[in-house]
Amino acid sequence: MDEAPEPVEPANLRFLRLLVTGLTGIMIVGLVVVVALIVIRLNGDGPTLPDQITLPDGIEATAMTIGQGWWAIVTNDNQILIYDQMTGALKQTIEIE
Repeated sequence: MDEAPEPVEPANLRFLRLLVTGLTGIMIVGLVVVVALIVIRLNGDGPTLPDQITLPDGIEATAMTIGQGWWAIVTNDNQILIYDQMTGALKQTIEIE
């Protein structure tokens, strides 16, 4: 018996297969890049925190934030204490009303 000839793949189907394969490769590369950027960002050095800050007597810290060159401590008696990041000295006291 004669063997049936191989069916010829339509050009549109070949184009779609190449397109799907290419887009899959691009998606994989993009996912690897996003994961790598997240890992690099999370492994970076965070802000430098002080080893110890001396608060005035009877005051407790309730929150802390870090700015460029300063630390701000929010206290339980409605004050914000601004400390110099290099020296650790108290620079400013702000009353919260």
